[in-house]
Amino acid sequence: MSITLLWVVSPTEHPNNLGFSNSIQETGQVSWTTKTLLKNASLGFDKRLRQKKNGFSVYASMVASPPKEAALSSERKVYDVVLKQAALVREQVRSKSVLVVRPEMVAHGSLQVLNEAYDRCGEVCAEYAKTFYLGTLLMTPERRRAIWAIYVWCRRTDELVDGPNASHITPSALDRWEMRLHDLFHGRPYDMLDAAVSDTVSKFPVDIQPFKDMIEGMRMDLRKSRYANFDELYLYCYYVAGTVGLMSVPVMGIASDSCTKTENVYNAALALGIANQLTNILRDIGEDARRGRIYLPQDELKQAGLSEEDVFAGKVTERWREFMRWQIKRARMYFDEAEKGVPELNPESRWPVWAALLIYRQILDEIQANDYDVFSKRAYVNKAKKLLSLPVSYTRSILKTSALAPIKYKQIRL
Repeated sequence: MSITLLWVVSPTEHPNNLGFSNSIQETGQVSWTTKTLLKNASLGFDKRLRQKKNGFSVYASMVASPPKEAALSSERKVYDVVLKQAALVREQVRSKSVLVVRPEMVAHGSLQVLNEAYDRCGEVCAEYAKTFYLGTLLMTPERRRAIWAIYVWCRRTDELVDGPNASHITPSALDRWEMRLHDLFHGRPYDMLDAAVSDTVSKFPVDIQPFKDMIEGMRMDLRKSRYANFDELYLYCYYVAGTVGLMSVPVMGIASDSCTKTENVYNAALALGIANQLTNILRDIGEDARRGRIYLPQDELKQAGLSEEDVFAGKVTERWREFMRWQIKRARMYFDEAEKGVPELNPESRWPVWAALLIYRQILDEIQANDYDVFSKRAYVNKAKKLLSLPVSYTRSILKTSALAPIKYKQIRL
């Protein structure tokens, strides 16, 4: 299952092997309320009141009663991580800390080698995330290089379970990768690319927890191929994609004139990761089914009158269309929540995020344009639409607003 990097970029869009050596084979009231509404909406799918109107099923209500505390366990766990990350950034602002290079980093190799490591990370980003890479060129050199380094670490991590050697990866290999991660955070890199990451985490208030959580997401892929409900799927989406937003915000930075709470910006980054991963899941349903995997809430399939056999059969029926309309609607809800946070980033960091966000969410439009056939057709955004998105995203980045009309290319509405 592909993950989404740097808020909005999918690292497995091109499945080629990078050639890396993986030898270790509120408390903000507004954001919490919004997150609860999103979860309630998912529960509302299970508890919907169905009516018949002109032969079609319609939903009498999309929002259920407030869910029980147990249903929020995954969200609560993730939110605690969000609060910790926000506290780290606030502490950096209060201390007015400056960028420094650890002595042990210099001891590991010359600054020339470190610069070469960052350059290599940039090359990888340019190859596999072209649109996002172009946007990063507007960022300050320090932030740009750090984002590249995080991208490469995430991609290498993803390739452990989704790359050419995935069939040989065991839980113990992921344990060794996590030990290697701890070494990175203590200034002991294993190779050139590790050195770039180690240097990055020494300069920015990046916490190790999101990195560890991403590795946990890889462990889930090794042991789990079904998700009973959206609560389980939400936690998986956080592990493999939401974590990237938490890694990236400290590097991208929050605008000095931002009046919103720090945790609200992190919540928006988290929402974008969830939205991207839900989009990946919907786009790749057919591909995953052929691998024996179903990343869809089992209870929601049942409520829609569908079964695993229907997914494996790959037939587009009216029940399937109805089910997919709701899944797409939920993903869009998370995209809408994510948009609120982009204007709060440092000005030079907004364009790459806007560009990738606007492009990635159009995959949902393409799924609809394909009549919800995710079994024999792959939804993708063509080059012309990507190019058209660039000036729109740039305009949004300089106006510091998320209230502009969303970009549309003959979208098929629900």
